[in-house]
Amino acid sequence: MNAFHAFLMIGLAGVAAPSAAQHEDHAPKPAEPADPHAHHTPVDASPVIPPPSDADRAAAFPDLGGMSAQAHMAAGPRWRVLADRLEWQGADDADALAWDLEGWFGGDFDRLWLRAAGEREHGETRGADLQLLYGHAFARWWELVAGVRHDSGPGPSRDWMAVGVQGLAPYMLDVGATAYLGGAGRTALRLEASSELRLTNRLVLQPQVEFDLYGEDDPETQIGSGLSKVEAGLRLRYELRRELAPYLGVTWQRRFGDTADFARAAGEDDADTRLVAGLRAWF
Repeated sequence: MNAFHAFLMIGLAGVAAPSAAQHEDHAPKPAEPADPHAHHTPVDASPVIPPPSDADRAAAFPDLGGMSAQAHMAAGPRWRVLADRLEWQGADDADALAWDLEGWFGGDFDRLWLRAAGEREHGETRGADLQLLYGHAFARWWELVAGVRHDSGPGPSRDWMAVGVQGLAPYMLDVGATAYLGGAGRTALRLEASSELRLTNRLVLQPQVEFDLYGEDDPETQIGSGLSKVEAGLRLRYELRRELAPYLGVTWQRRFGDTADFARAAGEDDADTRLVAGLRAWF
């Protein structure tokens, strides 16, 4: 074979067999892995909810035949009577009977209140007060009260003029603060607070506390100036119906200052803890 024929065969072999580099250039490349940090626009798959129509609102809140707020206020006066405490108290020396009653008559803004509270021990009234108050609502859940109070028990009775405020504080706390002005310049202040903790649909725990303060000594009624008495109670009731509930509990009472001195001089303790059982009812 001459040189010309050898050169021709080498050239034809180069055309028929492409290089490895050409194979790499034309071979299909594997897919690159997706970048986990790449930004993808989320697809909103939530259904489109149309705004409620008048027909929807009418179906959700049908007219049940009730009165409007204006019609309810114009419906005339109403009333309620509550026996918050009608109870037996077990003391060390003798058992006692105690009561705490209230009732009101009126409307949403103006009411007449009647309150009575007291205690009997050894067959005689140890202390009782009766209050007649006019109440006017000045804010949502709050009421200004003013009227008179009559105290009775051992020693002479006392009469007072009363003015105060009562209402529902945050955390469903019923509070009241009432100032009193009596004869011969006597003054007094009563602070009250209570709450109702519903443990179940029928079981209710009711903590309660009351502070009594007086401006000056009154030896005839065994009351001293300053903080005179603190009374706290914890009662657990079972509502047979909303209007009727028996209860069990415990109360603690402590006298302070000259009031405690008067009690000790009369042969009484300045502190007392009692078990109680009673009935709460309203209509």
